[in-house]
Amino acid sequence: MAITAADVNKLRQITGAGMMDCKKALTEANGDFDAAIDYLRKQGQKVAAKRADRDATEGLVIAKTSADGKRGVLVCVNCETDFVAKNADFTAMVERVADIALEKQLADVESLKAAAYDSNGQTIAEKLVEQTGVIGEKIDASACLQVTAEFVYAYNHPGNKVASLVGLNKPGFESAAKDVAMQIAAMAPVALNKESVPQSVIDKEVEIGKELAIQEGKPAEMAEKIAQGRLGKFFKESTLLAQEFIKDNKMSVEQYLKSQDKDLTATGFARHSLTI
Repeated sequence: MAITAADVNKLRQITGAGMMDCKKALTEANGDFDAAIDYLRKQGQKVAAKRADRDATEGLVIAKTSADGKRGVLVCVNCETDFVAKNADFTAMVERVADIALEKQLADVESLKAAAYDSNGQTIAEKLVEQTGVIGEKIDASACLQVTAEFVYAYNHPGNKVASLVGLNKPGFESAAKDVAMQIAAMAPVALNKESVPQSVIDKEVEIGKELAIQEGKPAEMAEKIAQGRLGKFFKESTLLAQEFIKDNKMSVEQYLKSQDKDLTATGFARHSLTI
């Protein structure tokens, strides 16, 4: 497969790795971006963890919560330029889409697109196609996520390029919820805790850890042990409750919540971003 300069630049934007490293990774992976990212990591490159939202370019990400505070939704609608993303009509449309997702309790893009946008029966999918024709840019929805809990907080980062939701097991801790939602937006955890990390992710981290140990010249018989040690570091850095709290790195997020109330914890979260 021919590797284009655009492909190399895209991988560079995703990972932050050098141009030549990206070209080699894509060549080794025969153009497969996911495999190229894994290749870079196995070579010891400090690249961004793979995100489902990495292909998003411009648009808006908006999170909202229900009146009773027990449910939150997060939606992303993409466009091609920042000029359109800042347009008042585009913003109003995305706000309307988020309101529909909240009202209808929608939790995936397919359901979101199938929902009615207006009283005339036009679906959200049809509205997006209509706006593509009106604006002259591809308009599409790329995310629709939902969190339910005893208390859900929605955080929209200024500029609406990233948003997050966090669910707590108790109401009445809005300030703590905001702190944790901001943590989620900034640190992009992959799971709530190590128990909720998918086995496929764990297997991949162990594989990468073993390969990296061998690349560093460690004996093959030690590679598994070294990989398990790196897995522990991965859990600490990539799971929400184990992460260092960004406002006080002497405690974890879990410890911060316990400092507010001994029984307080996060029960779920969602995050989406237009960039890695």
